[in-house]
Amino acid sequence: MKKIVLLPLDERPCNYEFPHQIFQNEKYEIIRPDLSLMGDKKTPGNLDEIRNFLLNSTKDADGLVISIDTLLYGGIVPSRLHHDDLKTLIKRLDVLKEIKKNNKKLKVYAFHLIMRSPQYSSDDEEPDYYAKCGREIFLMGFLSHKKEIGWASGEEIKELEKIKVPKKYLDDFLNRRKINTNMCLKSISLVEEKIIDFLIIPQDDAAEFGWTAKDQEVVRKEIENKTLEFDVYMYPGADEVANTLLSKMVSKMENKRPLIYIHYPSATSGHLIPRYEDRMLDTTVKYQILAAGALTASSIDEADLVLFVNAPSANMQEAAYQHKHFREYETQRNLVEFVEKIKYVVRVLKKPAIIADVAYANGGDIEFVKMLDKENLLMEVASYAGWNTSSNTLGTAIPHGISSWLFPNHNFDSFLASRYVEDVGYCSVVRHDVIYNKLKDYGFDYFYVKDQRGVISTIVKDELMKFVNKELSNLKDKVIINDLYMPWRRMFEIGINVTYKGGNKK
Repeated sequence: MKKIVLLPLDERPCNYEFPHQIFQNEKYEIIRPDLSLMGDKKTPGNLDEIRNFLLNSTKDADGLVISIDTLLYGGIVPSRLHHDDLKTLIKRLDVLKEIKKNNKKLKVYAFHLIMRSPQYSSDDEEPDYYAKCGREIFLMGFLSHKKEIGWASGEEIKELEKIKVPKKYLDDFLNRRKINTNMCLKSISLVEEKIIDFLIIPQDDAAEFGWTAKDQEVVRKEIENKTLEFDVYMYPGADEVANTLLSKMVSKMENKRPLIYIHYPSATSGHLIPRYEDRMLDTTVKYQILAAGALTASSIDEADLVLFVNAPSANMQEAAYQHKHFREYETQRNLVEFVEKIKYVVRVLKKPAIIADVAYANGGDIEFVKMLDKENLLMEVASYAGWNTSSNTLGTAIPHGISSWLFPNHNFDSFLASRYVEDVGYCSVVRHDVIYNKLKDYGFDYFYVKDQRGVISTIVKDELMKFVNKELSNLKDKVIINDLYMPWRRMFEIGINVTYKGGNKK
């Protein structure tokens, strides 16, 4: 059995549990720090103990997949809040040199985020002042960037001149950005030194212009100057990257590189720029396939797997409002052909079908999943995901599909079933209902439900079981929710442990 050590981006299930559930099997042991070391939202993980964990667990390991943000700052949210200086951070990063010295055969795949700049005012995951002027900080970066490159209109320049942000807040924000970007450059230098074997620099909540885009230019220039384009990838994403790197590492260890054919429901689906991202969907899809250790295929016939990317023809909407009618979803995409093609690939060609449901942001496409259910396809596909951003979904569905292809005798049914329950049931239906119809009765709001396992988690669990048994006949009476909790005691995400008792796929 091969041993791969994983340092997740934070303690939430998408980062801590998903990679383990997708890649822990009879041939691969995925070793993680104890959950107690991983911190709690704005509270950083235990950096000293994480260092010790890495030094001890990697001595006899075959691979290490590591979040540099956790190594340096203690997690994704602490990376936006810290006040550490460069000297301190470089010392923390240097543990990778010691790790590689202790185990020269160890393969190190790492990821290191470019710090985000949210478009709204909220301090839920940002410094306290972001609740007062977060929108203004974003707009200042967005409009000043457009002005610098000569793309800003007269009205935008006037708007920029009116924006006021207290100097102490802007200085804090920009100083941290500068430090974090410099540390990204340090990670790139470790690739050049052969300490890190492969690096992904994802962008969380990216936009075409602004502070994050400007930092991206600095990082891209460094990659180009060092000719490291094949060793350092940069594309939108965050919470899914550990899945992707494990996929690449395991595929490499298995000496296999699958060919994946891409299919969309509309001729223009690949051209849209997804919400919270900065480039065309098809560009990111191909990066995600490459980063996961695969290549794109030119035809279904030569493909080992087929990736079905469910997307509108343009103008991606939020999942909570999919009950409204949008031309880009109705007349400009052909879901019937899309589902018939899935059926043909699975039942006639006998090839694994990966479904990346990015039709909406922050939840699965209810109409599409009901069509899959009607054709009894839910549990016949290799993988499904439809949560949060387009890249989060792609980086879950593709690695899960590749793992299913690499290990066809391993039972992934419970993880697959959990994606329908969470991504469609919770993200697209139950979350919205509970927020608007139940939270106020208990004195709670979107950002605060008090307990991880309390009255709200109980309500959510009950509502999810109602949804599954009413709307998804393939899963009715076949799904058990063993545990459900609110990791950050808010409504955005849940932790869920599901058992599927319906038997293996055909």
